[in-house]
Amino acid sequence: MPAQPSDTPNAPAPANEPVLLRDDADGIATLTLNRPRSFNALSEALIDALQAALDEIARDDSVRVVILGAAGKAFCAGHDLKEMRASPDRDYYRALFAKCSRMMTAIVALPQPVIARVHGIATAAGCQIVASCDLAVAADSARLATNGISNGLFCSTPSVALSRNVAPKQAFEMLFTGEFVDAETARSIGLVNRVVPESDLVDGALALARSIAEKSPVTVRSGKAMFYKQLGMELDEAYAFAAETMACDMMSGDAGEGIDAFIEKRKPVWRGE
Repeated sequence: MPAQPSDTPNAPAPANEPVLLRDDADGIATLTLNRPRSFNALSEALIDALQAALDEIARDDSVRVVILGAAGKAFCAGHDLKEMRASPDRDYYRALFAKCSRMMTAIVALPQPVIARVHGIATAAGCQIVASCDLAVAADSARLATNGISNGLFCSTPSVALSRNVAPKQAFEMLFTGEFVDAETARSIGLVNRVVPESDLVDGALALARSIAEKSPVTVRSGKAMFYKQLGMELDEAYAFAAETMACDMMSGDAGEGIDAFIEKRKPVWRGE
């Protein structure tokens, strides 16, 4: 049985628990960052655990949606700076940031949609996780920042994800001031999708996950892959790719079932094919 995370995001975790928890229910896999005493800072062990979990989920057809949340008082305070300072070597830093970048890319490349469930603070690489996820639900008390510049280290890798979520001037201001934005501001600039009372955060993220999990898994996976691929294309190329994708998708069993169900005014029964 997988370890069970608490339904309360800010509940403390025992010291002997793993750095990442996983719980599966009704096609939704919930991953919980579990270093609450370090505000869920991304240690090497946590990055490795996230990578392993994402790789496993990518191969798991029973998972339709992923929720990425955290235990303790914060979502994620970025990289583990104490661990980084303990190894002042350029090759070590190159390997560390390459490993972290691979994990962030794996979130985007995952066949299933990933929803960030954000509470407390999400700073630097923690904000990068939020920006890397396909969707984000934040508590109204949450605050986000790319504040590395305040510590003498520009958030270069977080800037990649951030600048793909928000307008350049807004990303630039966050990156060069290091100032926090509140949850409503994050929603208004496109960094999070929904803001809910902190007491409703778990249910709010689940509601969004369930609205996706009830759709055809074949359609969701194809749609996510298509969405990100076309973003890097010129307009004509994007339309050609989208048209070809739709033509192929029309041949799937779930597309036929969905259209027939619409015509017959009944609920579709997805076969995942």
